[in-house]
Amino acid sequence: MTGNEFLKKLKKLAKKNKMSFSTDKSFGKGSHMGVYYGDKFTTLRDPKDELMTGTFNAMLKQLGVDKNDLN
Repeated sequence: MTGNEFLKKLKKLAKKNKMSFSTDKSFGKGSHMGVYYGDKFTTLRDPKDELMTGTFNAMLKQLGVDKNDLN
């Protein structure tokens, strides 16, 4: 899954659960961006690149999202 696909699925989940969702492209260096889901926050490296498994799982943990909820 790419970062953009992850953002799309997370946005859909936020809408379904009536939670806030936003991104902050001014966060971090280069192509890094901040992702806010409710009151939780994580950093997304490069939305165009594939997410590595460990990174993906860490982001889900930081946001308090279950992997199965994104399907």
